[in-house]
Amino acid sequence: MKPTQNVVLFVVDALRPDILQQTLTPTIDRLIAAGAHTLAARTVMPSVTLPCHASLFLSVPPEQHGVVSNLWSPQADRFPGLIDVVHRAGGRTVSFYNWEPLRDLSRPGSLDVSYFLNNCSDATGEGDRTLAELAADWFAHNEATLAFVYLGNVDAAGHSYGYPSETYRQAIRNADECIAIVLDALPADCAVLLTSDHGGHDHGHGCDCDEDMTIPLVLRAPGLIPAGLTLAQDVSIMDVAPTAAALLGLEPPAEWVGRPLIAW
Repeated sequence: MKPTQNVVLFVVDALRPDILQQTLTPTIDRLIAAGAHTLAARTVMPSVTLPCHASLFLSVPPEQHGVVSNLWSPQADRFPGLIDVVHRAGGRTVSFYNWEPLRDLSRPGSLDVSYFLNNCSDATGEGDRTLAELAADWFAHNEATLAFVYLGNVDAAGHSYGYPSETYRQAIRNADECIAIVLDALPADCAVLLTSDHGGHDHGHGCDCDEDMTIPLVLRAPGLIPAGLTLAQDVSIMDVAPTAAALLGLEPPAEWVGRPLIAW
């Protein structure tokens, strides 16, 4: 099998798998049916947005990268991230996000294109939709080896109204529609990774309870990943970067502790 040419990584902030199962999400359901998935992947402690994203992109735990709050740590800069690895291999990288601290997920010069919209706190989901439409317009005229699309409004709804609330569920439905908007602009053979950084309970997150620590992970790669596959239960957020690199035929850095979820 040949590696894929394009990978798009969607991160829906604070997407709890149990609530996802109870919510109408036809786009995510199609991705699950067409590839591999688990609804029992685990994130890292503290289950907070920036530490979790650092572990996702750098494939090391917070004890190593040093990001233990929503402030970046210079200690993390010594680890090569997924965006850096793809850029160093000659790939084109692009990021669409609406939470400003995510700017630090790659080293200077590794991102070819970066779009930031300051609308993460919009619990209605309209901020995510604006970002998705911007990304879709870009993809209609451009290609990327690795694209990162972050949707932050689900977390905003959880913080404001509670993670099991109807507003939270509506934000998930909206995120599903946003993913569809982006996918419609992508080649049909594009590989897709979909996950979250953490879950949530009551009006917050950050502890080691299952509601905060359990995340979904969905992987669709036509011709590379068999449809309807359920991944093993010991999947970690730190496996995302090695898996994306493997899909692109790239060797993971020696520093990464995660493992690719596919084998050639």
